[in-house]
Amino acid sequence: MRSSIFAVFAGSLLLIGLAASSALPQPPTDPAVAAAAQSDSELIAALRKQIQGKEKEPAETVFKNIQILKGRPAASLLSVMDIGYRRSLGVRCSHCHDPQNWASDDKSEKRIAREMSNMVRDINEKYLKSIQGLKSERPVVNCTTCHRGQVKPALDLEPAPAAGR
Repeated sequence: MRSSIFAVFAGSLLLIGLAASSALPQPPTDPAVAAAAQSDSELIAALRKQIQGKEKEPAETVFKNIQILKGRPAASLLSVMDIGYRRSLGVRCSHCHDPQNWASDDKSEKRIAREMSNMVRDINEKYLKSIQGLKSERPVVNCTTCHRGQVKPALDLEPAPAAGR
């Protein structure tokens, strides 16, 4: 269980740039159809349907504008985006993406998320591995470590109970 959670969150930190490939039909561009997909769950379900049969192909062959974590199976991208980013930041898909043009880099939030993914990768691969004496076999940080379901990192955390130490 722990390793599967790690895999989802570690992968989520290394990938931003969800966009349907030109080889696949694009998400609904008709405003009425797009409006009907009221929730992120519906958007994700529609994208899952679009990639049927291509779930195991590398993400960059199924989606456009994949810049981080190339080679990851396409099916895992949607879970990474839903769990690793949307829930960790407490946002909707449209926070970083234009559902009419998933590949667009127009939103600064998408570009920032890519940079933060690089930062998290560096922390996990360079810095945490070099710290002696950590009690965890595989120490890791992810979006939730700092954001805790908020767009801005949570800087005012509740103090830990003294008895729990």
